[in-house]
Amino acid sequence: MNAHSAELAGKARRQGGTKIGRSDLEKNGQLAIPLGRESREDLIAQSPEIQPDTQPDPEPTGDQSHTDLATDRALVITDFAPPSTTASERLMRLAFSMGVSHSTIVAPFRKPLRPRLLATVNTPLEGDRAAGMALRAGHFYIYGVKASFAQVDMGPLGNLSPPFERVVQGFTWLRDLATSGTPPQCRQVGERLLVSWLDANPVIGKGPAWKVENVGLRLLAWLVHAPLLISGEDRALRHRALNAISDTARWLDRHVGKADDRLGEVAGWCAITAAGLLLPEGKPRRLYGEAGLARALGEAVGEDGGLLSRSPDAQMQAIANLIDLRACYAAAGHEPPKLLATMLHMLVPPLLALTHSDGGLGNWQGSGATKASRLAQLIGASGVRTRPLKEPSGWGYQRVTARKATLLMDGSPPPLGQHARHGCASTLALEFSHAEHRLIVNCGGAALAGGQVPVRIEQGLRATAAHSTMVLGDANSTSVLIDGKLGSGVGEVQIDTRQVKLENGSATRIEASHDGYAGRFGLIHRRIVMLREDGQELRGEDVLVPSGRKGKRGKVPFAIRFHLGRNVEATLAESGKGASLSLPDGSLWQFVTGADSLSIDESMWVDGNGRPHPVQQLVIEGLASRGGGNFAWLLKRMG
Repeated sequence: MNAHSAELAGKARRQGGTKIGRSDLEKNGQLAIPLGRESREDLIAQSPEIQPDTQPDPEPTGDQSHTDLATDRALVITDFAPPSTTASERLMRLAFSMGVSHSTIVAPFRKPLRPRLLATVNTPLEGDRAAGMALRAGHFYIYGVKASFAQVDMGPLGNLSPPFERVVQGFTWLRDLATSGTPPQCRQVGERLLVSWLDANPVIGKGPAWKVENVGLRLLAWLVHAPLLISGEDRALRHRALNAISDTARWLDRHVGKADDRLGEVAGWCAITAAGLLLPEGKPRRLYGEAGLARALGEAVGEDGGLLSRSPDAQMQAIANLIDLRACYAAAGHEPPKLLATMLHMLVPPLLALTHSDGGLGNWQGSGATKASRLAQLIGASGVRTRPLKEPSGWGYQRVTARKATLLMDGSPPPLGQHARHGCASTLALEFSHAEHRLIVNCGGAALAGGQVPVRIEQGLRATAAHSTMVLGDANSTSVLIDGKLGSGVGEVQIDTRQVKLENGSATRIEASHDGYAGRFGLIHRRIVMLREDGQELRGEDVLVPSGRKGKRGKVPFAIRFHLGRNVEATLAESGKGASLSLPDGSLWQFVTGADSLSIDESMWVDGNGRPHPVQQLVIEGLASRGGGNFAWLLKRMG
């Protein structure tokens, strides 16, 4: 296959999920809150499309889609072929992959050329100006935490928190520094920190600096922002830096396959390819890097363009790496392979599908709530002009828009352990926004722990209780492990999305269920939500259905949490079955539930800069029968 198209390999292996028919639900009297006073419209029991268990499933129509998402097919791996090459180039790439040096391949009878950079790179990506100004003042400024250079140990024994380690060892701070002023203004800081890092890491391959992802990010940053490091008058430093670039590229050639995950491997292959473009006699390395990058992207990205980690933050990192690599191609005067354009056009739409009404991203799989301005700058630098992906269900999310309202829902099993970075047990969690205000959110921020968010609560932020969904027995729907990984739990999710007609309009209805609590409590959690076409009303129902033919005896504690957005003030009604939500613009929303116990509790919301903000949460809690139950709720704008 050539570089003019990407081959989408692997087809969805559909597995039958737990079938819950209308007859089962009617036995438990599972009715929803009516839309109006005069009409009673049930979300489940009276839906004509749902048939009893004894009937075959209906075929999807134009206004109905039904998807079963099992763990092994929730995100289908996509395979990409490397750029087309000639026979001699393939031989050259093979020789380089077997350890033959690039100078021996290109000019076997000539003395290897001294390291130097062949071009200056101009990347369209911008950094954080505030962080750059802090660097010029002698401080790292990472996710709201300021640390002087003297306080940061860059060496192998340095015990840096994950965000600090990535920024310091990956030299991603160079982008911030470059944004804060002109090269002459910033060069002294860049050279100072480079010397400190080289002095602290004299041995190649030792310590956290030599994690594959950190090495890839560092090498790519050195190549892209070289004017801040080697354009001064200090020839000794220039020679030392160029040797470090050359040695780092050789180390990465041999160890790129040992990355912790696919995203780290993608960063490594991007750096190898960039080194092949910008260092002398680099054609074998470039060919080797292009082939490896194609393979790594194919194993990291699903068929609709979403990374298998399901993390918006990781999605943004992948886009940034490809933008920098494309800039390296432009600097070297090489036409980038079609693979880069194809991948950028695949990665951007699903990322945009997770934007709220304010244009920013939600809190999913450990990410913070990225601002609209930062996202817009990244998308602008990518050069991709597109709309949000209409149905990002392959990535595992559901998106519904209705005028000024946006509803996002996690409709997939969590990422597999091999892909998860800060995996969250967030299945069936939702976020809801109207205009510029987010009413229902998730806590988020696990990926940013180590800045203002303490590392000790990282696992708590990944728990089911940190998301706006139902929790049974104070247990996670999927086990949350250390190092960002996940264990057993949700194995299958069923999704049914359709348009429904109402007496005075229409609505989009999502019905989803997961089996995360089936093994422990013998219950299936089913969530049904409906968003009216005017965006003024969101109603839902959380249903518990026995996973077997007969429900177990006894009761299990439950809690349905709705974490509220920043600056949303909640006041509990006297009846204890509702709450008023006041927004900063003066609008008022009413939350009503049929349950007996509704309370307001404290919570936390983490923004895209890693800053935690105190917020409130509405909690419906009590004891549910193991024979099943239903809990309806309604969120409506009153004025």
